[in-house]
Amino acid sequence: MSSTRPTPLHLAVALDGTGWHPASWREPVARPGDLFTAGYWADLVAEAERGLVDFVTIEDGLGLQSAHFLDPDERTDQVRGRLDAVLIASRVAPLTRHIGLVPTVVVTHTEPFHISKAIATLDYVSAGRAGLRVRISARPNEAAHFGRRTIGRIEAYDSPAAQEIVTELFDEAADYVEVVRRLWDSWEDEAEIREAATGRFIDRDKLHYIDFEGRHFSVKGPSITPRPPQGQPPVTALAHQTVPYRLVARQADIGYVTPHDAEQARAIVAEIRAEQRAAGRAGDTLHVFGDLAVFLDDSPAKARDRRERLDALAGEPYTGDARIFTGTAEQLADVLEELAAEGLTGFRLRPAVAGHDLPRISRDLVPELQRRGRFRTAYEADTLRGLLGLARPANRYAAAAIA
Repeated sequence: MSSTRPTPLHLAVALDGTGWHPASWREPVARPGDLFTAGYWADLVAEAERGLVDFVTIEDGLGLQSAHFLDPDERTDQVRGRLDAVLIASRVAPLTRHIGLVPTVVVTHTEPFHISKAIATLDYVSAGRAGLRVRISARPNEAAHFGRRTIGRIEAYDSPAAQEIVTELFDEAADYVEVVRRLWDSWEDEAEIREAATGRFIDRDKLHYIDFEGRHFSVKGPSITPRPPQGQPPVTALAHQTVPYRLVARQADIGYVTPHDAEQARAIVAEIRAEQRAAGRAGDTLHVFGDLAVFLDDSPAKARDRRERLDALAGEPYTGDARIFTGTAEQLADVLEELAAEGLTGFRLRPAVAGHDLPRISRDLVPELQRRGRFRTAYEADTLRGLLGLARPANRYAAAAIA
């Protein structure tokens, strides 16, 4: 009698300040006084690496955090202010060995040339463990920080005017990623010769202009940073509806989605796979991760009590775009398996309180998934692409030259 082995799951952790609950900073384990230190972030990533997690994402933005969707608020009872996510990842990289590091970049107000070399540098510093999470910004106040463009105010998100703004921003993001990817390929792998005896450091014939001309960018290239160790660090994006699903399908290696039950998960996966086929990428590996915010404790009652206590401190119930799980590691493992059966290939977990829920993920959830044969027992690759089962891609310009 044959038995099929369960498919291993991929697992990521989303790091945001002291945690995803607005009152998380008031917990005894939160360490708010250390939030803007390198040691704080190093400790969080080390804990995630202890749990053999594929990668961490690091949140970032171009405006102060706000309880409002599109506008700043005047609250003083929640964490405000951030360190730069790319710089955090670069600082933590030498202190870790296996875990992937995926900082968030707001592509609406940054330049793809700068980000291409920043993430390429992170890939070198981490020896092949860099990734990139792209996000857009439709906030007028963030546009005002730069003064180079204005973004129309979105009054009703489902209105035609709002959808036009959002579609334009995501189309720009797709072009942005295309420029970044071309710049990563603008140096062939053998472009550096480094022959002191002959005085030849680079082979200029193996550096390529990318000559990108689009509606949003005109970039000549080549990059000033050699091709990253992974060739193409994985690109990721959070998506909630058809327009961002299309970005994921066109340009990403991982899409984070927010189903609240198995039926939604099935429908979202089907839509993304259809968009992937339409984009001509049917043969590419494209991961679809489910996002969940988690309150983990020894019993459902303890988890529920902690969530209620935090809600009371915040003055309102915690809500968000993603499903909120409250319970034990065993119960969460059940939920992950149920959702994975609908086509999700992994999960990105958002610890409600980083100092409490991240250790619960690494020390309780991961062993439970290992007992079920659903998660690795050791890191099996040295690069983030390797951990995700993504082959190192050929350089598009070298391939074109051979053809």
